[in-house]
Amino acid sequence: MGLFDSLKSKLPANKGKIKQGIDKGADVVSDKAPEHADKIDQGAKVAKDATDKLAD
Repeated sequence: MGLFDSLKSKLPANKGKIKQGIDKGADVVSDKAPEHADKIDQGAKVAKDATDKLAD
């Protein structure tokens, strides 16, 4: 089993924690670069959507 398969098997149990991490990271970056907050939020949404797709 490869690394990706290993991570994918653990994803459903940790989906909430992963999404929290994405949100926290986006918040930190938004604080450092507020002029790009809209792009950062958009990227975080895409990352969370991808997490949902992989978890299914």
